[in-house]
This record gives sequence, C-alpha cells and structure tokens, in this order.
Amino acid sequence: MAIEFKPSPSLPPPVNSVGALAWLRQNLLSSPLNVFLTLFSLYVLYLLVPPIIEWGVINATFSGDTKAACTGGGACWAFIGVYFEQFMYGLYPSEETWRINLSLILLVLLVGAFAIKTINKLYLSLAIILVYPVVAYFLFAGGVFGLTVVETSLWGGLFLTTLLGVVGIVASFPLGVLLALGRRSDMPVAKSVCVVFIETIRAVPLITILFMASVMIPLFLPDGMNFNKLMRVLIGITLFSAAYMAEVIRGGLQAIPKGQYEAADAMGLTYWQSMILVILPQALKLVIPGIVNTFIGLFKDTTLVYIVGMFDLLGRIQAANHDANWLGTTVEGYAFAGFVYWIICFGMSRYSMAIERKLETGHKRN
Repeated sequence: MAIEFKPSPSLPPPVNSVGALAWLRQNLLSSPLNVFLTLFSLYVLYLLVPPIIEWGVINATFSGDTKAACTGGGACWAFIGVYFEQFMYGLYPSEETWRINLSLILLVLLVGAFAIKTINKLYLSLAIILVYPVVAYFLFAGGVFGLTVVETSLWGGLFLTTLLGVVGIVASFPLGVLLALGRRSDMPVAKSVCVVFIETIRAVPLITILFMASVMIPLFLPDGMNFNKLMRVLIGITLFSAAYMAEVIRGGLQAIPKGQYEAADAMGLTYWQSMILVILPQALKLVIPGIVNTFIGLFKDTTLVYIVGMFDLLGRIQAANHDANWLGTTVEGYAFAGFVYWIICFGMSRYSMAIERKLETGHKRN
C-alpha cells in the first residue's frame, strides 16, 4: 500500500517569545558590572530626560514676536521661528531664496538618479562634479538670464555652512589623493613638496589658515586681480582638509599588499592605470571611515569662518542673540544649531556605513 505524503502548508516562522529577554541578558545583564552600568545608565536617563522634555516641549513657547511672549518657563522656540529664514539663508533676499531651493532640488535629483540602473554613472558623476557647480553658482550669484545679482556678503546661515562644507569636501578629496600619491612617489622633488605642504598645513590650526587666506592671498595676486572673501575662505578650507585627507588615503595605500602592485605590473599596466584600476579602489574602500570622519570634521569646522566676518549658521545665531528683543535665548539658539549639525553629521555617518556594507567583499578579519 503506497503512502502518499502531502506537503504541509507554509506557515510563518515561530515567534521567539524569549528573544528579547535573551538579548537583554546577553547585552545588558551578562555580568555584575554590566548590570550595574545598565542600572546606572537608566538612573542618569531618569534624571536628564524628564527635565529636558519639560523644558523643551511641555513648558515651551512656540510663537511670539519678542522674548516677553515666552512666559511658560520653558524653551523659547519662538526665537527660532522669527529668525528661521536668516538661520537658513543669511541675509539673502527673501524673494530670491527660491534659487537656493531650486539648486538643492537639482542636487537631490542628480544624486537620486544613481539609483536608476539604466543611467550611465560616469556621465552622471561628471555632470555633478563639472556641470552642477557652474549652474549652482549662477543661480546663487545671479547676473545671468535676468537673475538679480546677490553679493556673496549676503550669503549666510545654513546655506553658507552647506556651501563651504560641500565645496571643501568635493575639492579636497582629489587634491588629497594627489598629495598622498606624491608623498609615496619615487620622485624626490615631488615627494618633498608634498611632505612639506602636508606637514606645514597640519602643524597649524584652521583659524590660522583662514586668517592667512583672508589677508595674505591678495598680496600674492597681480595688480587689479582679487578674489572675494568667500573664494579665499574656500581655498583655505580646501587646502587644510586636503592635507588631512592625504594622510588618511596614504594609510589606505600602505595597507595594500605588495602583491597587488606586482600583479598590476605583471599585467603591463602603467603607473596611473594600476593606481586608478587596481590600487586606489582597494585603498579607498579600506579607509572609508577615516574619509568620512575627515568630512564630518570639516563640516563642523566651517563654524570658524565667523572669525573672519562670515555669518554661517552658528554665526547668524550668535548675531541674533544680540537682538535686544531676544536677550536670554542663547540656549535655544545653540540647541537648534546643535540639532541641525547632529542631523547632517549623523546622516553622513549612516550613509558611509551603507557604502561600507555595499562594498563589503567578505574579507574582514574577525
């Protein structure tokens, strides 16, 4: 008699009711020390979180024209609402801020196009690196196609912070790669120039570079030629970041086994072919955390431009704190600035982690 076996219907996997408890025991309660640290952390959160919520939400004031309207005893977020446009765009004319918004939308669309598989990634990258900056500059500055001219002295707020950070990051990366390759080259003159440049820049703080860029660069230019302050600051930030970027990339180059160089030579590749096709892709993948760390540090260091008279996000908040109608709102301003910087830097960190996972080749050392 034949026995017929019928496949059982597909059922959802059983729910592990003790999964959460097991995770707690393994990660938070695995030893007496971990138990103590867990309880201590919960106690600290109990002391800090309720007062912060009470100050920032429950007793906060969200509307008003002056500090006198903030009578709740908590945070005066009305200050942020009144100055929000200045915090975002500086003194950029209100009727022209659509140009900044349009440039941001264009950038988001271009970056988002990388997700479309049918688009040529090389052409898209060239468009972002070469074409978009020109379009964005004319949108920001005006003077063409009937756009009103807006002087760079009016640029400020988060717009200026983002501009300084993005331009510094994009311009310093290729320069850092060249400096790293130059420092490891066999040509004594090129190597010496790169070493002197890197060590000199790394030996001084960014604020010194900004002062030198703001004051000294015009002295080396021919008569009748001059860069505005924004361009001089961008040059200083780019050179400063490139020196640190070069050392990060040099670490990645040194981590590549000698066999990779020998394999590239055995294939008959030239120096630049081996670097572009074999060595650099591996080196850059190894130092993604260091590269992103440099980018994050650069973005936060843009706040120093306030010292040379440029009002980025933090500078605009500090200027607003001197308004007699809003005296005593320093904490709210700095809390808002800190939150904005945290959002942007945290986003950069998470994006770098996603890139690392995407480029993972399974050769990690445990």
